[in-house]
Amino acid sequence: MQDILETLFKHFSLSLIRYFVLAGIPFFLFYKLFTAWFKDNKIQNRKATIKDFVREIGHSLQTTAVFAIIGYVALRSPLKNYTHIYTDINAYPGWWIWVSLIVSLIIHDTYFYWMHRLLHNKKLFKLAHVVHHQSTNPSPWASYSFHFIEAWAEGAVLFVIIFLIPVHPLSIFLFIIVGFIINVYGHLGYEIAPKQLRNSVLFEVLNTSVHHNIHHSKFKGNYGLYFRVWDRLMGTEHPDYVKEYDRIQQQRFGKLAVRTNGVSATAEVKGEAA
Repeated sequence: MQDILETLFKHFSLSLIRYFVLAGIPFFLFYKLFTAWFKDNKIQNRKATIKDFVREIGHSLQTTAVFAIIGYVALRSPLKNYTHIYTDINAYPGWWIWVSLIVSLIIHDTYFYWMHRLLHNKKLFKLAHVVHHQSTNPSPWASYSFHFIEAWAEGAVLFVIIFLIPVHPLSIFLFIIVGFIINVYGHLGYEIAPKQLRNSVLFEVLNTSVHHNIHHSKFKGNYGLYFRVWDRLMGTEHPDYVKEYDRIQQQRFGKLAVRTNGVSATAEVKGEAA
């Protein structure tokens, strides 16, 4: 029992360090050190308070503990013997490490979209998801700010992945790191996407910080995590998304040459942040 507790504590400690480093550095840069520099990147005019940050960190500590337990069960408990986790890195070609990472992100995005829509059921929203939506103007600290029930629902995707595809622990580690970095970007409160993204095919596929920020400020639509695909297929993408994205990018770069159906036009989007 002592060995289990020590391993759990190790998992929790490493997860906690990851949270404070990967969420803390962007917070310090955007909210403290270079706030004036990034003022044109700010998505909402309103400002979050210290009370908001403390609440987000508090719930994130709880979520980190839940994720540590899930990680232990998946990687250390006898359950591992029934999964597709492999430890011999030569059991599959080296490229599978990277392909399995991409597949894991696709699985996660699908899982997250439908779970997220379910959490917006009135009863489930009041029971659990409302905690995350207390952050109407999210900061990086909100990335793990979940109710206890939602924390388990969020973390359970790891079980889905390890039972569906072969994954090496390195792939799982990369999945956790990459997924959290994208999650922090989604809750950053600032748009940092390059100007070139708007006219690329990637804009049609990938989510942005504006995309998820609208979900927090409007409370509906934009349920996807990494990609726009499910929102566009199911008609749940917020109708103001592209207009709001263009407004922020115009705020950053000036007039934008936006290509629509192969035709270039200059975007001049007006309006105030939510």
